[in-house]
Amino acid sequence: MIRRVRILAAAGLLLLLAACGGGGSDGEAGSNYVGASGGITVVKKVADRKEAPVIKGIGVDGKPLSSADFAGKTIVVNVWGSWCPPCRKEAPALQQVSEDYADKGVRFLGIDVRDNPAAAKAFERRFGVTYPSIDDYDQKTLLGFSDSLPAQGIPTTWIIDSKGRVAVRIFVDGLTAATLSGLIDDVQKSVP
Repeated sequence: MIRRVRILAAAGLLLLLAACGGGGSDGEAGSNYVGASGGITVVKKVADRKEAPVIKGIGVDGKPLSSADFAGKTIVVNVWGSWCPPCRKEAPALQQVSEDYADKGVRFLGIDVRDNPAAAKAFERRFGVTYPSIDDYDQKTLLGFSDSLPAQGIPTTWIIDSKGRVAVRIFVDGLTAATLSGLIDDVQKSVP
């Protein structure tokens, strides 16, 4: 009986190690992550855009945070987790664009999911992320987008126009600063 328990325990351990060892679609060994492939959805007709949810909660820094504080601005909302290889890959581009557009009426807001505070803070330090993020461990904040363009996975990025409507959803593996900048420019031009 003891031998059988040991064999079952060893088999369970092998299965656990195999599950953690697979490479992701981005080629990073050990990530066990299937990358984003859904593309970019743009709601070109302003009249067809749905109202964005108010995103609020406690920030990774422990302070209350709300997208309502950015009313009248174009808002870029990025869903991320420190455990997500594509999130690490796109973090420098998001930070760069947040700096480039700070004086152009654009604000960035992160939604950190399924993370612990220490890992989230380490991620922000590592990638120099200076825009705020809400701690959304259980992903309840994401449900607010179900009436417009729901999240398809992590990372997902939305661009909300200055009238508070969801204009773009980005679900790609390898978001670049050039792509994001172009989409922001298009959204800003679309709203008189």
